[in-house]
Amino acid sequence: MALRTRTHRRPSPLASRLVWLALLLPFVMASGTVRAESSCADVGTNPQKLGVSRVLEIDAASGPLFGQMTMLRREANFLAPHEVVLTFDDGPMPWITRSILATLERHCTRATFFNVGQMALAYPNVVREVLDQGHTVGTHTWSHPLNLKRLSLSGAEAEIEKGFAAVATAAGRPIAPFFRFPGLSDSTQMVAFLGERHVASFTVDVVSNDSFIGDAERLKRETLAKIDANDGGIILFHDIKASTAKALPDILDALAARGYGVVHIIAKTPMQPKADLVAGYETQVTKKLAEIARTRQALVPFYGTTGPLRADGTTPTVETAKLDPVHSPRAVGSSWSTRVKRGN
Repeated sequence: MALRTRTHRRPSPLASRLVWLALLLPFVMASGTVRAESSCADVGTNPQKLGVSRVLEIDAASGPLFGQMTMLRREANFLAPHEVVLTFDDGPMPWITRSILATLERHCTRATFFNVGQMALAYPNVVREVLDQGHTVGTHTWSHPLNLKRLSLSGAEAEIEKGFAAVATAAGRPIAPFFRFPGLSDSTQMVAFLGERHVASFTVDVVSNDSFIGDAERLKRETLAKIDANDGGIILFHDIKASTAKALPDILDALAARGYGVVHIIAKTPMQPKADLVAGYETQVTKKLAEIARTRQALVPFYGTTGPLRADGTTPTVETAKLDPVHSPRAVGSSWSTRVKRGN
């Protein structure tokens, strides 16, 4: 397993600008999306923007395991003191994920999203938006079983393989061979299986507890305390939680003010999902993208107590239970109704 680092510290304004553009180029080539130069031209000198301090290329060929929260043998910590990796699990969920993307964009920084297969197939357009904005996409199983270890090995492997294929198909382009166990419920056998599939596993160093904290102010306070106590680390958030979307701007502002650096992890080689599974999902993704284009469902991020809305202010045309096939509406907060009105 090899790690390759590209460093982006805070040099002179001109050097900072040139380095930032150089780091951005691979993502632009992959996505065709160019960030407005003016918004990030000062990332190296503006203390209010996190930027990206390092881009770390990870060779997943040997199936390495990273992060402190595991009882298994893991790789050495690749982070220096006062460095963080931002990660988000369980999505995409449009009205949460897009809010998080907007916050990351404001800070000109990058994160890793571990998508659930069913969610990716429900919102393939949002998976593509995440990649278009230069973030890394990994996987988080097909249906998010709460304890993967309780399944038979064949059942667990099927959950993992279906997740690889579903997310890759939804993305419409290569994704990273990066995986996170739901509930961080790993095992020697499953890590060995991931090694055979040339997939790196990521546990975490700091858990935000956004699954259990609905108050954004408390979430910010407790998350920052944990980050400071650990002096950085791989941070776990969820892009299905309203409290996360609301707390993230203040969390990132605080990290920037405290001088933390964000390390963006990317893969040396792409994930290779099973072709037969990909073929099985292609028609579903094509139909879903056509449906989204036809109905013009454009859910927007929300921060307050109102429910998910279209860009024109009307409610979505489908029930929220159908929008989220993995998690109940209560999973993203009780501030919006379990069901929404049907639109035109």
